[in-house]
Amino acid sequence: MTAALAAASAAVPAVGGTAPDFELPNQFGEPVRLSSFRGQNVVLVFYPFAFSGICTGELCEIRDNLAVFENAHATVLAISVDSKFSLRAYAAQEGYGFDLLSDFWPHGAAASAYGVFDADTGMARRGTFIIDAAGRIRYTVVNPRGQARDFGEYRAALAGLDQG
Repeated sequence: MTAALAAASAAVPAVGGTAPDFELPNQFGEPVRLSSFRGQNVVLVFYPFAFSGICTGELCEIRDNLAVFENAHATVLAISVDSKFSLRAYAAQEGYGFDLLSDFWPHGAAASAYGVFDADTGMARRGTFIIDAAGRIRYTVVNPRGQARDFGEYRAALAGLDQG
C-alpha cells in the first residue's frame, strides 16, 4: 500500500459514525443534499469516471437490480468527478433510474470527505457507503483500482438495515 493510499484510507469514515453531509448537482443540475434523505436509507456509490468499463458494469448491475435497493427503502446516489453534462449523457445512454451526482467542483470535495479521492489521478476510488435512516454509516468498502465491487455484499449489507 502506498503512503498516499494509506493516508486516504485513514480518512474513510468509520462504520457507526455520522455520514459527512454534502450537496452536489445531479445530472440535471438539481441540487441533492445527503441530509435531505434522513428517515430513509442511502447507498453512496463513488466511482472513477462515467463511460469507463468497470464503472459502467457496476452501475448497470445496480440498474438491473434496483429492486434490491428499493426493497431496503434505500436510495442510490452514484458520485463521480465528471461534470453534470457528461453524467446526463451517461445516464441517458445507460438508462440509469437513479441520480448521478457531479463532484466536479470543488473538484472531488465529497469524495475527499469520504476518504476516496485520489489526488494523484484526480478521480474518486471505488467506495461504497451504506447509510441508515438516522444518517449513520452502516457499511463501507473501498476497492483497489481496477477491482469491481461484489454485488452480493450490497445484498447482505442492505438485509441488515432497519426497513423502516
